[in-house]
Amino acid sequence: MDSDGESRISTGSQMPQKSGVNHQLNHNQKNFRLHRLWAVPLFTTIALACLVLYQASESPFRFLPGSTHTSSFSRANNFSTSGKKELGLKQVLKRAAMPDKTVIITTLNEAWIEPDSIFDLFLESFRIGNETSGLLKHLVVVALDQKAFDHCLRTYLNCYFLTTEGTNFSDEAHFMTPSYLKMMWRRIDFLRTVLETGYNFVFTDADIMWLRNPFPHFYSDTNFQISCDSFGGNPTDLNNAPNGGFNYVKSSNQTIEFYKFWYKSREFYPRKHDQDVLNKIKYNPFTRDIGLEIKFLDTAYFGGFCQPSKDLNLVCTMHANCCAGLDNKIHDLRILLEDWRNYLSLPENVRKTQPPSWTVPQSCG
Repeated sequence: MDSDGESRISTGSQMPQKSGVNHQLNHNQKNFRLHRLWAVPLFTTIALACLVLYQASESPFRFLPGSTHTSSFSRANNFSTSGKKELGLKQVLKRAAMPDKTVIITTLNEAWIEPDSIFDLFLESFRIGNETSGLLKHLVVVALDQKAFDHCLRTYLNCYFLTTEGTNFSDEAHFMTPSYLKMMWRRIDFLRTVLETGYNFVFTDADIMWLRNPFPHFYSDTNFQISCDSFGGNPTDLNNAPNGGFNYVKSSNQTIEFYKFWYKSREFYPRKHDQDVLNKIKYNPFTRDIGLEIKFLDTAYFGGFCQPSKDLNLVCTMHANCCAGLDNKIHDLRILLEDWRNYLSLPENVRKTQPPSWTVPQSCG
């Protein structure tokens, strides 16, 4: 009896223990399942966050709306080392070049990008000129400050950011001020770099209106030709007054050496701009010794306010030279483009036999 009783008591005492364990196990299993259900989305969230951070570190511009083109282009043209910057320049030149490796180059700063300003008129002249709109794809806009570069990118042109350490070229550079001189000499040094990369260029100031394709009127037998403030009739006469705002230069050993000489000569003629120095060194025996012949472009085709092209049937470009002040340039260039539109609106026989005359300069007079 005691044995049976003990047995029953033993059995009875064990059963509640087993039930408690099962209850604890069930409770733990439920907690485990709850923790597991909570942990899965947490792990997923952490994993996704890590993935996003990793991708952002690989490309910090990837998630910025509309920044892909601008940021990639900016980085391509803003490396600090000269080797990488030259690579960026080569990429821009290659994209813009004609089959013979010729590009058209202009410079741009913040002062010239206001609405209805010089740069807008410059681009408009290409669009309304005779066989000039197709030349825009060969234009390289060299921006001298960040705002000008950003503006250029929005025009879908070929843009290059030319930085100059310690110098701000964003404001209007008034004639012969220190900023103006630095800008002009920076331009000469940059154009030498273009020649060294093996590209030919037509350099044009942005205050030059392109009214006809000029290439048929360039000389074929020289590597350096330049426009004039005053042209005397003989393209090889060194007494012609050159204007550095428009020139056509082919890459060669002679032109590279000449641009080095031109840039170096600023040290011998302090406080002179590039055009004044060119007027000095064009007589220097060095030019003849390296085998370079300078030719001057006829103002009948490549005119300006200094000496306007008289025949609208011939004119290719018109330059707002001999004109001080941005507002004066804009005023007269608007009138010039209106004169051109009026000329184009005439019947062809009238244009050929009785072409109108320019009504400019006015404010630039």
